[in-house]
Amino acid sequence: MKNKPTILITGASGFTGQHACQHFVQLGWHVIAVVRKHHFDLTRVKVCKCNVTDKYEVTALISKEQPDFVLHLAGLNSVAASWEDPDQSIEANVLSTLYLLEAVRTESPRTRVVVVGSALQHDFIKDGPPPHPYSLSKSMQMVIAESWASLYKVNVILAKPSNLIGPGNSNGVCSVIARKIVQMEEKQQVDGKLYLNDLSIQRDFLDVRDVITAYDLLLQSGEIGKVYEIGSGKSHALEEIVLHMKRLTKINITIEAKENRNNEPKVKMTMKDINALGWTPTRSLHSSLSDTLNYYRNSTPEQ
Repeated sequence: MKNKPTILITGASGFTGQHACQHFVQLGWHVIAVVRKHHFDLTRVKVCKCNVTDKYEVTALISKEQPDFVLHLAGLNSVAASWEDPDQSIEANVLSTLYLLEAVRTESPRTRVVVVGSALQHDFIKDGPPPHPYSLSKSMQMVIAESWASLYKVNVILAKPSNLIGPGNSNGVCSVIARKIVQMEEKQQVDGKLYLNDLSIQRDFLDVRDVITAYDLLLQSGEIGKVYEIGSGKSHALEEIVLHMKRLTKINITIEAKENRNNEPKVKMTMKDINALGWTPTRSLHSSLSDTLNYYRNSTPEQ
């Protein structure tokens, strides 16, 4: 392998993708940022435009670049959007993964790939049909990745991260709350109200910068064909998140919540495999939420 490895990152313009690019640039790696159409202005990366749902574009890209590593982050991650347009979720999450792994198999078989799934992926055999089309698409994505590792010996490792938070433009619940609080601050409100779903919902929240170090470790040391669950190991109710946010602003915030207990399945994660490789998260929930708020406070309207 070359002194400076080459990593190709799909979905590079997204929330996790931009953090991944920054991480590997800082390590001195050659970074190829794969984007479809979004503006991308991170320095010291090679930007390649590619529609990852186009088999021929993906094959040509892998054949040309011959990366040492691929971090596959591209896809759609909205449950709501998956109900409205399920075939688009299948195309973005499933077909893109299939085309990528086939391109690696035929054009660059030495390449190591980490395919990033979701905590909402589903076990069809044990749990029956998935709760929504997004879960279906991410579950199918993981089945394909595991199968290509087994059937074709493609060097693919599977990551199953929890709910990612931290600075950057995200549609996650913590970022949504942070944006609303910053909007209140910009209007110089003394009091404000947040409208949220069931505050008792429990989720595992992990800083996006911590998950990138886990992906780095998996790319270099992960076992082929294995699924690694990655999280903080702690569940927090949405009410706890709001209380943390309230401590980080001077606005007197009140909450109006509605019960929605049956729409979100409980997700249990086990981090023993990723911990066995030497990974543990380093950022606290408080610091992640503080950084998230400060990101939106310091962002221009275009961001």
